[in-house]
Amino acid sequence: MKLVHEPSGAARPLATEVEFAESTFEQGRGLMFRSSIPDDYALVFPFDRPSRQFIHMLFVRFPLDVLWLVDDEVQQVSTLRPWLSLDYATADTVVELPSGAAADVSAGDTVRLDS
Repeated sequence: MKLVHEPSGAARPLATEVEFAESTFEQGRGLMFRSSIPDDYALVFPFDRPSRQFIHMLFVRFPLDVLWLVDDEVQQVSTLRPWLSLDYATADTVVELPSGAAADVSAGDTVRLDS
């Protein structure tokens, strides 16, 4: 499975190593306590419906790019600093990526999972 960015019809992979945080425990832990993640990695948080989703960086040791999606459409893109940052937006899916991986992603773009 890979995470694909489609800014204007031309698809490019954002990540080829995709992990899901589906349980409440997995979603609460996220990437806390890890020392690093691969450059082609994404952690995907799926939710039942669009609602306000918070991401915190407590105990996360490296910066992240975060995408908030509704029906595969990017609602917000943020770069969060280790340990200190907190952000939120409405989403049915949140994606955490290594810092810089979402540099070309903008609100309104399509980001989808592709098998």
